[in-house]
Amino acid sequence: MNDNSALICEIRTLLGGSPPKALVRSFGCQLNVSDGEKIKGLLEKIGYTFTENEDEADLIILNTCAVRESAEDRVFGIIGSMKKLKELKPSLIIGISGCMTAQAHNAEKIKKSYPQVSFVMGTSAISSLPALLLDSLRGVKFSADTSEYDDFSQSVPQVRDSSFKASVPIMFGCNNFCTYCIVPYVRGRERSRRSDDIIREVCGLVHDGYKEIMLLGQNVNSYGNDSDGEISFPQLLRKLNGIEGDFVIRFMSSHPKDASRELIDAILECDKVAKHLHLPLQSGSSSVLDRMNRRYTAEKYLETVDYIRSKDPDYSLTTDIIVGFPNETDEEFKDTLDIIRRVRYDNIYSFIYSKRSGTKAAAMADATPEDVKGRRMRELLEAQREISAEHYKRFIGRKLRVLVDDASKKHTGFLTGKSNEFIIVEFEGDTSLIGKFVEVEITEAMNWAVRGKLV
Repeated sequence: MNDNSALICEIRTLLGGSPPKALVRSFGCQLNVSDGEKIKGLLEKIGYTFTENEDEADLIILNTCAVRESAEDRVFGIIGSMKKLKELKPSLIIGISGCMTAQAHNAEKIKKSYPQVSFVMGTSAISSLPALLLDSLRGVKFSADTSEYDDFSQSVPQVRDSSFKASVPIMFGCNNFCTYCIVPYVRGRERSRRSDDIIREVCGLVHDGYKEIMLLGQNVNSYGNDSDGEISFPQLLRKLNGIEGDFVIRFMSSHPKDASRELIDAILECDKVAKHLHLPLQSGSSSVLDRMNRRYTAEKYLETVDYIRSKDPDYSLTTDIIVGFPNETDEEFKDTLDIIRRVRYDNIYSFIYSKRSGTKAAAMADATPEDVKGRRMRELLEAQREISAEHYKRFIGRKLRVLVDDASKKHTGFLTGKSNEFIIVEFEGDTSLIGKFVEVEITEAMNWAVRGKLV
C-alpha cells in the first residue's frame, strides 16, 4: 500500500474550513460496489463527509462499469450533464474511476471531450486518489492514473453501505477470456489475496456484528490457483466456516468449469455456507458454449447439477443466460430451454447479447434478427416464470431462516429478506427486525418470492 500520509496532510491544509462533501456513485457488479466503499474509506480518512445530493457535493466520483457498451453510454451521458454543475460551481472536482477508465480510448475520450472532469483513475489505481485529488486542488486541469495493479485495495478501510451485510473480495481479475466479456481486459489476470488476510477481515466483520459475508471474485472457484502454497477455495470456505459467530457465507461469481465435487461437498458440509449456488450456464448448447470459450459442455454442466441434486434434491440453483449469441440457431436456443426445464432453477438472470467492442465476439458475423432474439427472450422468461411458480411451492409449510433486509416496498407492515437458499421472503413484522435472522413459516409461493409468517 502506498504511504499517502504527506499528501493527505497537504490536502487537508488546502481544503481548510468545514469538512467538504463527496458523492461516490458506483455502477455495475458487487466488486465495483466494494471498490466504491474503498474509495469512500480513503476519502473519509482525508476528511470528507458524504452526500447523495449533487448540488451539495464538492467532489463527485463516478465509479464506472464496462461490461456493456450501454453502461458506458449511460455514464458518458451523466458526465455530459455535469457540465452545468461545474459551470455553477467551478470549485467542484469531478473524477471518473472503475472499469471504463481502464480502457485507454475511454480515458482519452474523457480528457478530450469532457473538460469538466478533473481526473480519471483505473480499477487498480485507487491508491493514487490522494495524488490525483491534490493535483485538482492545486489547479491542474486534468490528471490520470490507469496503473495495472497495486495492493492498495487489500488493506484500505471501507465505508460500507450496510451495517449487517459486507462484501469481501478474495481475488481480482480473470483468466477465462470468454469471447463476449471485456472483464479480463479491464480487471487484469487473476490475483488471489492471502488467505490469512481474508480470514482476518472476515473475523473482524463478524466481531462487528455483520450477518452476511459475500466473498467476491470474477471466478471465486479458481481462488488460490495463482498462489503457490496457498489454499483452494473449498479449503477457504471450510476455514471461514470455522469462525465463531452467527453469520452466513455467500459467494459470487462461480464458474462451472471449476465447480468441483470438492467445492460442492464443502458447500453442503459447512453449516454457515448458504445452501445456494449461482452457476452461470450462459447457454444450454455446447456449440454456443464453445463459441463463447466457456470451456465446458452442456453435458459437463449437467453432471455438476446432478451431483448437487444427488446430495440435496431441493438445493437452490440460479444462473445467467445470454440469449441471441451471434448466429444462435433455434435448435441451440431450444437446448437452453431444455436445460432450464431439467435443472429447475429458482431464478435466472437473462440478457439479450449485445456486442462489446474489444472482445472476440464483437468481430463475429451475426445473421440472427433482433426480433428473433426478442421472441426467444420472451419465451425464456415465460418458461422460467412457470418453473419458479411451481418450484417455489416446495417451501410451503417449511420454516426458512431469513436475514431481514428491509421493509417491503409493495406491502405496508411487511418486511422482506433472503433465506439461506437466496429466496426472497415476505412476511409481516416490525422494522426493528431489519439486520437480524428470523424464522419464517412459508404459507404462499409466487413466481418471484414466497410469503409467510414469523415463527
